[in-house]
Amino acid sequence: MMVRAGAACQFPAYTQPVVTLSVVIPATDGRVTLERAVGAIRRASAGPEELIVVDRPSQLGPAAARNLGSREAGGDVLVFIDADVEVHEDVFVRIRSTFDGDTGLAALFGSYDDDPGPAGIVSDFRNLLHHHVHHQNAGIATTFWAGLGAIRRDVFLELEGFDERRDEARLPFASVEDIELGMRLHSRGGRILLDPAIQGKHLKEWTLVSMTETDLLRRGVPWLRLILENRAGGSSLNLGWSHRIATAASVLLLVGLLRRKLWLVGSTLALVIVLDRHFYALLLRRRGASALVAGVPLHVLHRLTSAAVVPVTFTDLFLEKWRLRVRGRA
Repeated sequence: MMVRAGAACQFPAYTQPVVTLSVVIPATDGRVTLERAVGAIRRASAGPEELIVVDRPSQLGPAAARNLGSREAGGDVLVFIDADVEVHEDVFVRIRSTFDGDTGLAALFGSYDDDPGPAGIVSDFRNLLHHHVHHQNAGIATTFWAGLGAIRRDVFLELEGFDERRDEARLPFASVEDIELGMRLHSRGGRILLDPAIQGKHLKEWTLVSMTETDLLRRGVPWLRLILENRAGGSSLNLGWSHRIATAASVLLLVGLLRRKLWLVGSTLALVIVLDRHFYALLLRRRGASALVAGVPLHVLHRLTSAAVVPVTFTDLFLEKWRLRVRGRA
């Protein structure tokens, strides 16, 4: 079900404290990190009353796996945790206290911590970038993140869960099903909180190829299509104006390199560094000078991939309409 922005609906306020939490982990892709993720949940303080790991059938995408687990859950709040996230010891204490203290809150989500699991320049860069973006945008959100996110079960059922059609229409891996759920929830008047104090360690190992593929095909293109479908503006998380300016500067930086215009390279590189100085300070502080030196070109690549999302998306939409037109004539 796709609910367009502007649909009228009000979720109830809650006067009773949260009694139970149900954790749902989609694990149909056989992540080797699942044991560590489950172990961290079991060691955590005030742990969940219910832990549901959906590891079959193997053909299920993450949206369908989360929906399947949620239908089996009985807790007041559903807590979605990815199979490659090792939660901090205080995660469930924080989730319980936040819902108990805010009766009008429909959902919340957290962040990766600043000490990612796998060693390696690309993995450090990608995981710390996610950490930085979420910490820079703490507060009321218009989206949702299912890597470490929680939502009241009755609200989730009212929304009819994650949109499984995105698994079927695209690819059987995580895409933007959590973002789409958050947009639906926000459009219906539900309030979502981004609390970066709710943290987990990301255990995924990134490569240059997997990072670029994810930024372009698994997140970027589906995200822009979602914005266009809902006619919604994007100004939260990594769609803010500083991101857009830095992306434009990265494109000009590439143009300067191709045309060998040193003044253009120097000025745009300086602008990129100034705009993202807080992230580069984080890289230096957590992983040292080598991560900082590698982080700047990796960040430029990340920005260029974001810029490529626009022509790729509109080309995809054009070809889609053309194929439909050809079928209509057949």
